[in-house]
Amino acid sequence: MVDSQYYLPNDVGISALECGEAFRLLSPKEQLYAHYLSRASWYGGLVVLLQTSPESASIYVLLQRMFRLQSPAQLESVATAAGLTADEYQAFLVYAAGLYANMGNYKSFGDTKFIPNLPQEKLKALVWQCQAFQDSPTEMEALWSTCAPLLYSLDDKHKQLGLGDKGITTYFSGNCSLNDAELAQRFLDSKSLSAYNTRLFKTGGVEGKESYEVRLASAVQKGEHLSTETHCGQYEFENAMFTVRRGDYAPLMKKVSENLEKAQAYAANENQRRMLEEYVRSFTFGSVDSHKEGSRYWIKDKGPIVERYPYTQPGQGGFDYCFVAVVNKAMSARFAKLVSSAEVLLPELPWPAAFEKDTFLKPDFTSLDVLTFAGSGIPAGINIPNYDDIRQTEGFKNVSLGNVLAVAYATQKDKLTFLNESDKDVYIKWKGPSFEVQVGLHELLGHGSGKLFVQDEKGNFNFDQESVRNPETGELISSWYKGGETWDSRFSTIASSYEECRAECVGLYLCLNKEVLGIFGHEGELAEEVIYVNWLNMVRSGLLGLEFYTPESKSWRQAHMQARFVILRVLLEAADGFVTLEECTGSDGRPDALIALDRAKIHTVGKTAIQRFLCKLQVHKSTADVEGGRALYEGYSAVTSTGLHDFLRLRETVLLRKEARKMFVQANTCGSVELVEYESSAAGLIRSFTERFPEDAKEVEAELLELSKRDAPCWC
Repeated sequence: MVDSQYYLPNDVGISALECGEAFRLLSPKEQLYAHYLSRASWYGGLVVLLQTSPESASIYVLLQRMFRLQSPAQLESVATAAGLTADEYQAFLVYAAGLYANMGNYKSFGDTKFIPNLPQEKLKALVWQCQAFQDSPTEMEALWSTCAPLLYSLDDKHKQLGLGDKGITTYFSGNCSLNDAELAQRFLDSKSLSAYNTRLFKTGGVEGKESYEVRLASAVQKGEHLSTETHCGQYEFENAMFTVRRGDYAPLMKKVSENLEKAQAYAANENQRRMLEEYVRSFTFGSVDSHKEGSRYWIKDKGPIVERYPYTQPGQGGFDYCFVAVVNKAMSARFAKLVSSAEVLLPELPWPAAFEKDTFLKPDFTSLDVLTFAGSGIPAGINIPNYDDIRQTEGFKNVSLGNVLAVAYATQKDKLTFLNESDKDVYIKWKGPSFEVQVGLHELLGHGSGKLFVQDEKGNFNFDQESVRNPETGELISSWYKGGETWDSRFSTIASSYEECRAECVGLYLCLNKEVLGIFGHEGELAEEVIYVNWLNMVRSGLLGLEFYTPESKSWRQAHMQARFVILRVLLEAADGFVTLEECTGSDGRPDALIALDRAKIHTVGKTAIQRFLCKLQVHKSTADVEGGRALYEGYSAVTSTGLHDFLRLRETVLLRKEARKMFVQANTCGSVELVEYESSAAGLIRSFTERFPEDAKEVEAELLELSKRDAPCWC
């Protein structure tokens, strides 16, 4: 029996992202702008297949060729003739939908591999019987041979994404270790190069020195333009040789740039035109500096009707996500009020004024209905750009993805785990409204707050060395960021989760503020319900987070869920039984657990616990205290069987009762311009992808296979 965490259940939730009304309200010019931005996004999103696993691109092409000639409904009779049961065929459709939704065969949320939930010989029989195989048997058999060995593999190394012996990655060649990654990061820092659009390949030795190739994602592979800015060339560094070159994912990056250029003709203003101009330079020549410049214009583009931003998650290289969305004006008005109140709310945070930014740069904060979100999974909210130097001094934007929130977090009572029956109805009623408040606070005042103490290249400090003291020790500040150091480069492997934890704590802390709740329309007893469910949801999420911990490597696979587990640990430590977690036996006779929170103590015990922990998080971050920050965060992140709670055993219970994460069906734009929407099912999701590249599907698939084939020797 295969562990259920490695396949997607047949009844997995699949929902369509409704955006038809918002799209129809756009002018023809705005629709064309959105159309070309969407095209650029979808082409860029294909890169994620190459960034996920060695086999993802081949599996994608295999599925595309099968479904392009036969729809899921047409293929069903073929499946029956090939000996598949109805459940097995549904499992195949769910697997295909999952691969499309995650842009690879690893879950975007948790980095765990998923395999088809039917026997391999039956899937092979279906491939051999399908029309695509009848038309092109040699090509289809070659495709199957390329991906089949890894399609079902659950060897320890293949179970999750990770570097070295911790899992699979295509950001680094297979012979790279954490030491190689750290050396490469130091090299990049020495050249003021960002890792965001890079991959690292260890290429052997030269005269006794290790040799590395740093590839920049770009349409152009050679040429002098921006070569100084991107530092293309060969360098010796710390007794190793580094070669920086362009051209990673070149055919796909070219299509991204071409569609961004087309979108420029329909831009609404100069900021949008300049933004797209810089993005084109970035994706054409591999320049992160150009992307940062485009981000500056994007920040200046206040209140656009159509939003678009390509971004990457910290700690990873490449083009990971891009969204195109239309503003939801009613919801955006609430967030605008929150922005207006930010300067009043920031002083409420539990750290001294010297630890807060000198000036709060009021961002745009809008609710958007997603038209296109290309990449591996869709979040509920985003604070961007990810460049901390820009966020600290020039500003940022916050977006809440309204049509994602509307469907992603709906919960059926009979599937609601680990809560007392008395909590379930109130939880279901108020989870949506409370999560809306949490997302707003998390993105705006969580990621948007806090100062980094910096000494620049000229030796100037952005804080007073003679007066600013550490509130935890009472001593003068003794550590800070120097030169080109950033939050990500200093805190490296824990930076993303640590920052998510800090932002989540800000949300919990400030949701107790009556003014905040009033902005979202919650007052009196109803406001207290929102607070209760927000805190209850956080501790329950911390328990659910155990799904994303890997005991074998003692590592976490998802930043947000690690953060929520840390918060659960902090609140379990609080006095007077504020949070209780008990193991029990469920009504089905299997292991179960119950988590409860004393709502009467939220404003006292709970607030005090979060206040103290949040201050510590901010002090370590502000002062670049990596040693202290790691000790604090990794201590609470530890999953053990000792102490009051056996978290390793609880993890098994969580896996036993877990509910699969929902998948989303997205519309296509075509013609001049038509929006094509699809049904909320695996078949609808599949159809949306088979119709996504009507003009050049075969060309794109050939390019994907060629890129995958070229790099195949690097993963061995």
